[in-house]
Amino acid sequence: MKKIVLGFISILLLVVITGCSDNASGEKNDKPKKITLDYAYYSPTSLILREFGWVEEEFKKDGIEVEFVLSQGSNKALEFLNSSSVDFGSTAGAAALLAKAKGSPIESVYVFSKPEWTALVTNKDSDIKSVKDLKGKKVAATLGTDPYIFLLRALNDAGLSADDVEIINLQHADGAAALSTNQVDAWAGLDPHMAKVELTTGAELFYRNPDFNTYGVLNVRSDFAEKYPNQVEKVIELYEKARKWAIENPQEAAEILAKEASIDIDVALKQLERTDYSNSLPGNEQVEALQAAGEVLQKGTIIDKDTDLEKVVAELINPDYAKKIIKD
Repeated sequence: MKKIVLGFISILLLVVITGCSDNASGEKNDKPKKITLDYAYYSPTSLILREFGWVEEEFKKDGIEVEFVLSQGSNKALEFLNSSSVDFGSTAGAAALLAKAKGSPIESVYVFSKPEWTALVTNKDSDIKSVKDLKGKKVAATLGTDPYIFLLRALNDAGLSADDVEIINLQHADGAAALSTNQVDAWAGLDPHMAKVELTTGAELFYRNPDFNTYGVLNVRSDFAEKYPNQVEKVIELYEKARKWAIENPQEAAEILAKEASIDIDVALKQLERTDYSNSLPGNEQVEALQAAGEVLQKGTIIDKDTDLEKVVAELINPDYAKKIIKD
């Protein structure tokens, strides 16, 4: 009996030691039953992935189901991430920073583009010609997104604040429609809706500043990344495949965007001519851009003034996964 007990204890100790060894080495052999990614019209690479079924094809080898969910804006992608409705969500960098500062458990692990996807827009017959002309006006914007943060930065740069205008919270497509029907005086636009009104109604981008556009980033839930690092790297690898395909096939990429977003090919081409795919590895450029955006958000009390911005940005931008994939 004593030998049986001792034998059982020895086996138990061996299991515990082996488990500790696996944890210490960082090896995680589990795999999810399902991976859910978002796709968005402001992220053409996500549309390419969905079009060709590359994600489904790759994970089918491991018996992992794949689902795509449409994000209509960064705010929706972040809602999905916070509710665990998606594992990967596409947002603007500044929107991810705002969410992270408020406790969202996410990490930005990949840069899907450097777009000039937002500007301040008004109708062609408007008397608004500069940011200062917005004082006392109605401006449509989607709260918590890059266009909204772009608007705050533009106002700040002109010596104004959000209190000097009436911000009407509308989803991006609704903001474009409100501008076209003169329900608002201006709109913090987002492509492809911005390109569409520019080409179809003659709307004017009266304030442009590419440096105020923060990068398009792919975010992952921190708990998913910790549990399934191999799958995070695989998703990044697939995004890289889509990025390179977009660079090599600009006309075909525009056709996919036009089909998915139900827009004319000229609108899709206009959006993509403002999209830079050259650098997909998160790093110092994103850190600096988010630091600058965060300072304006703190000034406007959107982010608590006591928040340690450097710490939040450092915890958000995580290049470790992408460094293993991106070599050029």
